[in-house]
Amino acid sequence: MQGDGIVVPPHVKGLIFDCDGTLADSMPLHMAAWEKAFSDFGEVYRKDYLLPLRGLSEQQIVEMYNNRFSRSLDPDALVARKHTYFRETIHLIEPIEPVVDVARRHHGRLPMAVVSGGRREMVERTLEVLGIDTLFEAVLTADDPYPLKQEPEIFLAAARLLGVEPSRCQVFEDGEIGLESARKAGMVATDIRPYIAAEGEI
Repeated sequence: MQGDGIVVPPHVKGLIFDCDGTLADSMPLHMAAWEKAFSDFGEVYRKDYLLPLRGLSEQQIVEMYNNRFSRSLDPDALVARKHTYFRETIHLIEPIEPVVDVARRHHGRLPMAVVSGGRREMVERTLEVLGIDTLFEAVLTADDPYPLKQEPEIFLAAARLLGVEPSRCQVFEDGEIGLESARKAGMVATDIRPYIAAEGEI
């Protein structure tokens, strides 16, 4: 089956979606919130370094920033500040239509989940803003007890919740970390970036 060029192979029996940058065109808003938060802490938002880290938890991103640039920023405090800014603009989020269309068309036909490196509050609110929060049987986030997307466990957990063998799951992602993790889980990994006009940013 196909929608706007995105193919769901016949053998696939479960769909797993990333949220930010995949279902939701929220990355510019996240980027602006990161910039403001780093500025509040007297730091520069280094997009070229941080962009490839999308898919990791926000705390992990700050910890890696600290290690790379010899800083001692408080990950929890900086992420809390970032969330404050993001909440102010979350109502502006728009759907990434080619991907949301896949989810809408397969609702009730295939079980579906969301797997995100974001915090549950932000992910669930994003899905609500898009009006698609009722489409998914499971939502896994940074608040769940699994290693995040640099390892395959969170995708395997989603497959278990859907009751689908990993090899029959298709993952939709916009980041290299998530795509590689999906492949490690033995799933069909679909890079959504060719199907959208502009690549998202962290």
